[in-house]
Amino acid sequence: MFLVTRGAEVSAAAQRRTLPGFGLTMGVTLTLLSIIVIIPLAGLFIKTLELSPNQFWSIISSTRTLNALKLSFGLALAAAVVNLFMGMVIVWALVRYRFPGRRIFDAIVDIPFALPTAVAGVALTALFAQNGWLGAPLAGAGIKVAFTPLGIFVAMVFIGIPFVIRTVQPVLIDLDPEIEEAAASLGASRWHTVSKVILPGLLPAMLTGFALAFARAVGEFGSVIFIAGNLPNVSEIAPLLIVIRLSEFRYADATAIAVVMLLVSFAIIFLINRLQRWSQTRGIAH
Repeated sequence: MFLVTRGAEVSAAAQRRTLPGFGLTMGVTLTLLSIIVIIPLAGLFIKTLELSPNQFWSIISSTRTLNALKLSFGLALAAAVVNLFMGMVIVWALVRYRFPGRRIFDAIVDIPFALPTAVAGVALTALFAQNGWLGAPLAGAGIKVAFTPLGIFVAMVFIGIPFVIRTVQPVLIDLDPEIEEAAASLGASRWHTVSKVILPGLLPAMLTGFALAFARAVGEFGSVIFIAGNLPNVSEIAPLLIVIRLSEFRYADATAIAVVMLLVSFAIIFLINRLQRWSQTRGIAH
């Protein structure tokens, strides 16, 4: 009994030596997290309490609010799905192949990170306007992009795709190609190799990239409002509606819409994180 107790004390002392200052760093972490995240979010909910339940429901169930929320979340999810597939194709080409200009293309991926959102919105609007380089041929085919929900979707894809690529890329780099060669030498088909060997190792990173792309898209404002047209019930996103309510000094209305966006976003990201944890646990089990 003494030896067991003594061993536990030695183990605890070793952990304290290995991680010095744990109490201080944890206190600083919780303090900063509270100041930067928890307190502002708590203020958001407290401001919403100025509304009665009937007033809150009236705001979030209005036709204009529902259309704005459906547009923001629906297009953000669609853009995240497209970014996931497009990002996987791009990252596979950048990692697995060598071709002239590969480093240049790899650097271009980061442009949406560095580009101011307003500049991105102006550039996309000029490009997809009816007299733009891409907008003119599309308009001739009967497809209007600028000042429509389709334009919002294009902007969300543009600003979200780097998140998928940069999240999956280091994981794919660490994935040894010899594993694929071994699977092929054992008679595995190409699809079997992809589904059973490659994707399980990439799935957690893919889900993380998807969540980041969705989160960026659903909260995007600058690049979207230039190409959206901002027509109520047609191409008006929820962040813009919040800004409109603030400009009208209807602060409680704005916070009510913001609370709904926060709760729905948190629920979706929480679900994605649970799927990520499940995929990691499943990968370790295998």
